[in-house]
Amino acid sequence: MSGGYAWARDSARASGDSMFSGAFEFLFTMAASWALMPLLLWFGMRVLRETGNTVLVVVGGLVWAGVSGYFTDDIDRAGGHIPVLALVIFVLLGTALAGADTGRRD
Repeated sequence: MSGGYAWARDSARASGDSMFSGAFEFLFTMAASWALMPLLLWFGMRVLRETGNTVLVVVGGLVWAGVSGYFTDDIDRAGGHIPVLALVIFVLLGTALAGADTGRRD
């Protein structure tokens, strides 16, 4: 995400910081992050051969959208990142949700 935000800042500077300059790059970065996180959660669970991933993927993706949206200002600066405590809480939530949907579908 930091790379995408840097791309947006560079685009804005290149266009003279006119209104909405860098908006496409910023929105693309946010949309890519929000689309990729659920896919990464799902893929990681498939690699581990875990079942019952629906709750993790849906809730984890929605929580990621909230976390990354809330901490946008922290990420959107050179060398910026989401605070470690927020990431730890996100991982703990994902761990708690893993396997929450254990209903069998035979």
